[in-house]
Amino acid sequence: MARIVIVSNRVPIPKARVPAAGGLTVALRDLLIPGAMWFGWSGRLSPEPSLQPALVEARGVTYATVDLSAEAHRAFYVGFANGALWPLLHFRLGLMHYRREDYLGYLGVNRFFAESLATVLQADDTVWAHDYHLLPLGRLLRQQGFSGPLGFFLHVPFVPPSMLEAMPVARELVADLCAYDVVGFQTEEHARDFRDCAQRLLGATVDGETVRLNGRQLRAFADPIGIDAEAFAEEAARSASDKLVHRVAGSLSGRALAVGVDRMDYSKGLPQRFEAYGRLLERHPDHRRHIHFMQICPRSREEVDEYRKLRAELDRLTGRINGRFSEFDWTPLRYSTRPAPRATLAGLYRIARIGVVTPLRDGMNLVAKEFVAAQPDDDPGVLVLSRFAGAAHELDAALIVNPFDPDAIADAMHVALTMPIEERRERQAALKAKVLRTTAAVYCQRFLDALRAPARRLQAA
Repeated sequence: MARIVIVSNRVPIPKARVPAAGGLTVALRDLLIPGAMWFGWSGRLSPEPSLQPALVEARGVTYATVDLSAEAHRAFYVGFANGALWPLLHFRLGLMHYRREDYLGYLGVNRFFAESLATVLQADDTVWAHDYHLLPLGRLLRQQGFSGPLGFFLHVPFVPPSMLEAMPVARELVADLCAYDVVGFQTEEHARDFRDCAQRLLGATVDGETVRLNGRQLRAFADPIGIDAEAFAEEAARSASDKLVHRVAGSLSGRALAVGVDRMDYSKGLPQRFEAYGRLLERHPDHRRHIHFMQICPRSREEVDEYRKLRAELDRLTGRINGRFSEFDWTPLRYSTRPAPRATLAGLYRIARIGVVTPLRDGMNLVAKEFVAAQPDDDPGVLVLSRFAGAAHELDAALIVNPFDPDAIADAMHVALTMPIEERRERQAALKAKVLRTTAAVYCQRFLDALRAPARRLQAA
């Protein structure tokens, strides 16, 4: 049977007897079966990285990792991937910092990945690469002689041609994606934008989901990522007895809980969300002393200036809101930059009256799906969801808001707090049905079916 080889920037090697719980690990869990391989960066910096990957086996899965030099990591990860590609793909051109040397470093790391991976690939392997760090990997693997099925999935949004053209190497990036046999996106909008870019920038022929260029074809389609909703619902029910969840529930003293969980990133709309909560308390004083808002946003990419500035702004907004509205026995906003275990988050979602998921732009946002899965059917909470999150295309029974409008978010939170239980149950039933239908297993199977379809792979003329 052909082996699945997953490739990503980081490789989450599980500790002994403890399953890994990262977002990508959860999404790809059904593929982590004996015989599979996961390849990528080890997370370590080394003066002279070896081309030969280190191999670790855990529960039958081989984890193959390579180190990077500090200079290569800075150009590849900090410089181009997160300094140029990330803001571009999240519609933030004003934050895009392109430097040619960073792009060359990005290509260099992808070439190093391809050369290292080629040393452990087998002829009948199926390779599935993930996310914006690895756009050129497919082309570079082909140069190494790999001829097997080659797929790529973009977890973040894609942009239309008019925006992509701001990137000096836009044509090269689109051509790199066209080197894969199958390219998956979170939504049909993202897939359509890519197909439009291939047509406009490269002169490709587009017929539905098929893109033809230089005598070969690829399929570019929407394959929304999901979660194991049933398992997460069970975990949320069990987590009611989690010590931290129990302490939070006790500290509410009967008040409603609104919860937001995001990595600290300027794409998540956190300042607008904090501003919205302040306006809720200002415009609807009857909610004062009756609600706590808990925002969990673990720090990330602190080597990037924009992220340090964001943390300072959130600290300022937290102090302003609590300074204005808090009372001796009530602190309206609880804000933590410490990560929380997945089980604890599941328990917090379950006891929350409102889930606030308002990114300015997001590929999917699995927090929205986890919140829905965690909610009790008899007395559910309400999801407030950004229209610019990929999840909004599926979860249309949520309260959909424009995340750039703090007043609209405040109004939605008010509606959620005053919504009759019958309407809450009706919305929850519709949302949960969709979360149970578009699962992580369905996501994986749909992509692999597309990648392994014989018609997908047309040899160059």
